[in-house]
Order: sequence, then C-alpha cells, then structure tokens
Amino acid sequence: MTLSELLPSLGCEAADHLEPGVWPRSTRLGPGGELLFAGAPVSHLAARFGTPAYLLDEDEVRQNARAYRRALPDAEVAYASKALCTRAVLRWVAEEGLSLDTCSAGEIAVARSVGFPAERILLHGNAKTPEDLKAALSYGVRRIVVDSLDEIEQLGALATGAQQVLIRVTPDVSAGTHAAITTGTEGQKFGFSLREEVRDNLGRAVSAVLAQPGLRLAGLHCHIGSQVSRVDFYELAARKMIGVLVALRESHGVTLRELDLGGGHAVRYLPGDPGFDIDGYVRRLRVALAYECASHGFPQPKLTIEPGRAIVGPAGITVYRVCAVKRGSRTFVAVDGGMSDNARPALYGAAYTARLIGRRSRAARRPMTVVGRHCESGDVLADGLALPDDVHPGDLLAVPCTGAYHHSLASNYNLVGRPPVVGVSRGTATLLVRRETEEDLLKRDLG
Repeated sequence: MTLSELLPSLGCEAADHLEPGVWPRSTRLGPGGELLFAGAPVSHLAARFGTPAYLLDEDEVRQNARAYRRALPDAEVAYASKALCTRAVLRWVAEEGLSLDTCSAGEIAVARSVGFPAERILLHGNAKTPEDLKAALSYGVRRIVVDSLDEIEQLGALATGAQQVLIRVTPDVSAGTHAAITTGTEGQKFGFSLREEVRDNLGRAVSAVLAQPGLRLAGLHCHIGSQVSRVDFYELAARKMIGVLVALRESHGVTLRELDLGGGHAVRYLPGDPGFDIDGYVRRLRVALAYECASHGFPQPKLTIEPGRAIVGPAGITVYRVCAVKRGSRTFVAVDGGMSDNARPALYGAAYTARLIGRRSRAARRPMTVVGRHCESGDVLADGLALPDDVHPGDLLAVPCTGAYHHSLASNYNLVGRPPVVGVSRGTATLLVRRETEEDLLKRDLG
C-alpha cells in the first residue's frame, strides 16, 4: 500500500480528473480551466502573490505526517528538514508529533525559533562546522550523528555533558537512484565503511566515542539514498545494520539500542512513476528486524526513520507565468522562473509534468519544452510536454509535486529573487515566506 492509498481512511479523496499521486490530493479542475488547490483558485493566488510562487497544502503535510505515525506507531518518525525548512512547516510537524532531522546551525535556528523540542531533534551531516556543533549543544539537541574521527574529537572537546551520539555507517546498499542522490554505497563521502580493508575505521570510531567523557554512544545511523521506491533495499540495509550492532557487541562489549535507517522514500513526479509502498516497507522491516535480532540474541533496537520528501513533496505545486513562446524545430515555452527555483532538473535530470491553468483551451496539444529564464542551456523545467498549441505569454502553468527540494535548493542566479512560499488550507492562503526583493539582494552587498 502506498502513502496515497493509506490516506483515504484519514478522510482524503483522490484528485478528480488529475493524475492521482502526482498532483496534491486537494487539487481539482474547476470551471473555465481553473485549478483549485486546497480550496483556493490558483489563478487568484497567482494574482495575489505573483509568480513564480510555491504553494503548499498545510492539511496534506499534516495528513502525510499522521500517516507515517499511524503506519509506524512504535518507531520515531523524524522529518528531514532539508526537504523544506520553514517555521510554519516545522510547527506543523512538531504539532503532529514528529521529531526533526537537521543538518546545520541554520536549520537548528529555525527549529529553535518555533520552540521545537530539543529532545526530538537530531543533527547530522558529513562536514559539520564548529558552529553547527555549538548550535546543537547550546540548544540541547539530544542526538548528534557523527561522520568522521575528526568530528568525534571535535565534538568531544566541546561537549560537557552526556551528549548522545549515533555513528553513521555506509551499509554498501545501492538504492537504484541517480548517483548524485545515492548515499549508502561504497566510495562516497558519507559515514564509516563496512568494507574489509577500512572496517577498522568503524571500530576506531566506536572506541573514540567511548573514550570521550562527554559523549554517550546510543546507536547507529545509515541512509541509502533519496527517491528510493523499492522497499527491499531498506530491508537489506536493516539486516546489515543488525549485523553491525551484533559485531560491535562482540568486539567492544556494547549493546546499542537505537537504529536510524534514514529516509529517502520516493514520491511520484510523473504519471507511471513508482510510489513508495509504506505498508510493505513496515511489514518487511518488522520481519527483518525481528528475525535478525532473534537469530543473534540481540534486543530489538528502537527504530528511527527520516522521511522528508514524502511529507512535503506531494503537498506542493509551483505556479509560473509564461513570458515567451518560440516556435521552430522545437517549441520553447519560457516562464518567469527556472533553475533558480527548481534546480533538480539541472542537477540530476529530474523530470516534471505541468499543465495550463486559468483558461480552457480547445487547441490541439503538441510537444513543447518548458524552459526557464536563466542564462544556461540546461535551464529546462520539462521536456516533451503536451501543451495546447495556443499557449501564449501571460498564461499560467502549474507544476505538481514541488514541495520538497525546491525552496530549499533555490538560488539567486542572475540575481533573481527567490519565490514566496504560500500555505493554503481550506481555501485560506497565508504567506509563509515572502518573496525575495531586490532590496534583500542588495543588503548583503557591502561594496
């Protein structure tokens, strides 16, 4: 059962006449080609907040959080804030009982500003700065995931109490995703390897943590990648990680009680994309963990998972306005945003769909390439997209599944201000993050 299939029992309906699982569940096609989003007409939101604009359905974010908690009542669900870190989003997930996965002092600052409980926060990353570590320690973040021997030494020198740590392990599990978002295989920058020739590094890491009076080793962490749709990869990682826990008990005499399996659960960007079978994920994890622990006489560890994209990604859309249409050997539809507000296509070839909204067209549909405004040939938002042949400047296009890794990856390339984030709930829109202005851009330039 996918997350989208799990949610109808929470009172949610599939989108009508739109690709289910791709568009947010609250989207509907209204009269005259209007798109309704969380009860609000998108063309009205575009007129009020301008374009480009990120729109986020608050209720769907909350429903996704509840669905994870219901599917995994005995596990800790930590929202991966790197997917979308705003005050409002962190308040929503805190209110839904989720914990929080952070990667920087900046993300901790946002959490701190809304009073996110420090005992429910983790900090990890492969190259934490002293400022990151100090921010976590000053706020009382309960767990820090250490990623190198150098970091253990630095953290030990800063910690004055019994700071809980997890050690990140690279389980050597290929998750079948793009190389840029694969994190659990050998030969990349994250964690301690399990390969024979470097396995002693993990042992040294355990010894280093145990030797630090200010640190307490609580467990292990791993992450196999992002946009992972196959649950058997997670099952394999879980089995390997139990083996590591057993080996550390034998070699170091420690029984570690926490296991964090990371996140990276896939969402659908295009019709036909595989979703994430959360029901199958939970079932296979439970069986794997129970079997491996029973086989080795090891107590089942407390499980933590870190979904981010799966919580906010499907709840968002981006709305653009068409600036120009160029017809020739290819038809290019240029919009007023691009790679500065959606870097994913340029980074790793991510594919999106889009549709004309705000008016109804009876024109024939033809393949077109939706491109951005930036000075790069790779600034392509969607290629081979079937759009009405009469698309013209001033039209609005909406792109689904943009809640994750859009605002958080946004840049100021060509000194274009970043779009606003607008929360919508039951027809009411609230500005969560305002549009970046030219004055904002100039404030930092002190020359």
